[in-house]
Amino acid sequence: MKPRPYILAETNWKDVRSQQYQVAVLPWGATEAHNYHLPYGTDNIQCDFIASASAALAWDKGAKVIVLPTVPFGVNTGQMDVPLCLNMNPTTQLALLKDLVRVLSLHGIKKLVILNGHGGNNFKSMIRELSVSFPEVFVCSANWYQAVDQKPFFKEPGDHAGEMETSCILYIQPHWVLSLSEAGSGAAKQFKFDGMKKGWVTAQRAWTQVTADTGVGDPSHATADKGEAYLQATAQEISSFLVEFAVTPADQLYQ
Repeated sequence: MKPRPYILAETNWKDVRSQQYQVAVLPWGATEAHNYHLPYGTDNIQCDFIASASAALAWDKGAKVIVLPTVPFGVNTGQMDVPLCLNMNPTTQLALLKDLVRVLSLHGIKKLVILNGHGGNNFKSMIRELSVSFPEVFVCSANWYQAVDQKPFFKEPGDHAGEMETSCILYIQPHWVLSLSEAGSGAAKQFKFDGMKKGWVTAQRAWTQVTADTGVGDPSHATADKGEAYLQATAQEISSFLVEFAVTPADQLYQ
């Protein structure tokens, strides 16, 4: 397969030095247990796929998008007792972002999309700080799994390693998925407090107190076809944003 010009890891300096990129995309996942049947790299696999697919569509429409290598470590502070759930603290994430945004600014790329693929990551406060340190670079974040309504595609999407994520990995990397007969049920407990159930009170979940198999959501109805349809719809939606974002001048972001 030929190098894709919108994937930094695949392209070369001969090509890069002749491009004027409008938007950088930084996929950001996590390395953690996903029930018994999905790989630890599930968030990275999905985020990398969506970033590439979205950028391909945007590139074909003339948007000069460059996808940076996926960051494979996310905030897993609630899963420290699950073997090899690899944690990166938010302060470390911010330090990494500052270094990367400094490089983008130096090389004339003034727009960055952090494409998030892990529910434990939250970049809002970091973006606020980056806007002070690097006011010349507009940084935004997007949770790829919220770009398209999941309900039309899945019976019960689930929150973690459920039908949605299992369907996606069955489509992207089926040979890394164990038989669904080996998956746990994904049954999970909730906080008992009414405010937390309604969503106006938030707290970190102690993962092993919430779920016995590390999953949250029933994966039994997952299929590769569902994953393909959902991922294609999501890539279309995100690519439309990337195109619009790329061509809009920095001083015309508001209306």
